[in-house]
Amino acid sequence: MAAAPAQAPYSRAAMHAPTLDVAVIGAGPAGLMAAEALAARGHAVHVFDGMPSAGRKFLLAGKGGLNLTHGEDWARFVTRYRCGAGGRAPALQAALDAFPAQALRDWAAALGVETFVGSSGRVFPRDLKAAPLLRAWLHRLRGQGVQFHMRHRWQGWAADGALRFDTPAGELRQHPRATVLALGGASWQRLGSDGAWWPWLHEAGVALAPLVPSNCGFDVAWSEKLQREHAGAPLKGVLLRCEGFEQRGEMVLTAGGVEGSLVYAASATLRDALARDGHASFTLDLLPDRDAAWVAREVAHPRGSRSLGSQLQSRLNLGPAKAALLWEVVMRQEPAARHDLARLAQLVKALPVTVTAARPIDEAISSAGGVAFEALDDRLMLRVKPGVFCAGEMLDWEAPTGGYLLTACCATGRWAGQGALRWWERRDGTAPG
Repeated sequence: MAAAPAQAPYSRAAMHAPTLDVAVIGAGPAGLMAAEALAARGHAVHVFDGMPSAGRKFLLAGKGGLNLTHGEDWARFVTRYRCGAGGRAPALQAALDAFPAQALRDWAAALGVETFVGSSGRVFPRDLKAAPLLRAWLHRLRGQGVQFHMRHRWQGWAADGALRFDTPAGELRQHPRATVLALGGASWQRLGSDGAWWPWLHEAGVALAPLVPSNCGFDVAWSEKLQREHAGAPLKGVLLRCEGFEQRGEMVLTAGGVEGSLVYAASATLRDALARDGHASFTLDLLPDRDAAWVAREVAHPRGSRSLGSQLQSRLNLGPAKAALLWEVVMRQEPAARHDLARLAQLVKALPVTVTAARPIDEAISSAGGVAFEALDDRLMLRVKPGVFCAGEMLDWEAPTGGYLLTACCATGRWAGQGALRWWERRDGTAPG
């Protein structure tokens, strides 16, 4: 991981100054966007985070090139998001429309980071690095007067409504005029997203959905042979189908199951099926570029003294991993297919794989669940706690990888910051500067 930019030291005097207008809790993309929206209007913004430095998860994302957003048509882009039990949330739509993909690219350009659209439609910085963007962003925020308080872990609210923080100097309490919560979901706990906020919001009467893994892998009960010989092997150019989901891409066989971009894309469907039915499965078309008739002819081709496995390798060119997976299913689920070539050909085009469980949430790329949109007004303020706004991955939405996650975190952070600004100014009847 790239070294995180240095943070300003903790200042007790700053924390207790009467100018603490807004507390932003969480120094990830959503929190930093909220801070930027508020600081731009002259408010004294203080950002609190339990980690030693800002943007830890953001920097990790940068190890893969920092996929900022996606270049597809906006009307298609916004359909990638699912809120709650598969619905749409007007507040999320409004936040995205106010800060779409191109706006995010323009924002990065204003920080001196040019972007490009890759062959897959994903948008990356030209240098494929996160650290320069984060450094420039933090520098600008500090220039706007934003103060950072690291190693300050939020502990909920005191009886008088004060924000409680566990800090190196002991417990501190703050009474900001407005608060933006941007605490992330529950994946990658070592980077600060641990879901510890969930009980405190639940106690406050906020409607919440359980935090569950999203963009995750799944367990499959492989044979020892497949685990030993093919764990880590990629399956390229396969087509995955399950419950109306259909997508082509790449996945990986693991010692305990399956993972990879194609599996992540189907993860919400598989996860929900497991929760609903107690079981879930998908089918793989191992040769999506070949039609069923061609596969049937090749499978039925006279093989002479060749073994069936050698015949399939030669005629179908499956490759070792695909062939091993095919035989895994045949030998353990449909042994009769060894002698029924028509059925064997069908399995090549629709190979069933049963998953037994989603991988733990801390291994997931992201999480679903969290603050229900019904608990928020159209500006992302908690209905039961006026002046408290929520943003980012702690909201109950999910999206596939490909830049959609980061876009929504930035958009909702900006939207919540602007919401806090409008609420405060409407309440007080004043606006700074």
